[in-house]
Amino acid sequence: MRKLTYYVGATLDGFIAAPDGDFEVLMQYVSGDFLSFMVGEFPETLPTPGRTALGAADAPNRRFDTVLMGRGTYEPGLPVGLANPYAHLRQLVFSRSLTQSPDPAVEVTAADPLTRVRALKQEDGLGIWLCGGADLAGQLLPEIDELIVKQYPVVTGSGIPMFRAGFAPHTFRLEASRTFDNGVAVLTYAKSD
Repeated sequence: MRKLTYYVGATLDGFIAAPDGDFEVLMQYVSGDFLSFMVGEFPETLPTPGRTALGAADAPNRRFDTVLMGRGTYEPGLPVGLANPYAHLRQLVFSRSLTQSPDPAVEVTAADPLTRVRALKQEDGLGIWLCGGADLAGQLLPEIDELIVKQYPVVTGSGIPMFRAGFAPHTFRLEASRTFDNGVAVLTYAKSD
C-alpha cells in the first residue's frame, strides 16, 4: 500500500505561511547544505522550473509520484504562468471553487479528499506527497502515514497553521532528525495510532 506523506515547511510555532499565504520568510533558509539535501533526497518536491535551474531536471523521483494540493497552494503559481508546477508528478488539486484545470496535466477535483486518497493508496506506485495547505491537511489527517517537517528556525506568531481542523489528537513517533548549518531541522515522524 502506498503511503501518504505530509512533507511541509513550518516555523518553530507551526505555521506554513504568513496570514496572507506568503512564505518568503521560510524560503530564505532554502540554501547551502539544506538545499543540497532537498535536491539529493527529495528532488521531486522541487517545482519543475526549480529542478531545471538546479540541474536536477532529469533526477528520478525518489519517494513520490503523486502530489496533492488544495486550491490555496496551487493557485498562487497561476499569475506567473505556473499552471503545471510539478510536471514530473501526477498532480491533483482539491477544490470546491476551481471547477476547471488551467492545464491538462493537472487534475482538479471536488471529490471527498479522504475517499480519493484511500483509493490512491491502493494503486501501485511510489508515495503520495501532500504539499498543502492547512485545510486539506486537516481533512486528510486520518490518512497521513508520515510527517516530514522542514522546521525553520523562526517564530512568526501567527499565520497559516500546518493543519486547520477540529480538535482530534493523532499521535506520531519521531523516526529521524537531521539539522543543517542554517538552523533548519528536518524531522520525520511516523503515524503511531
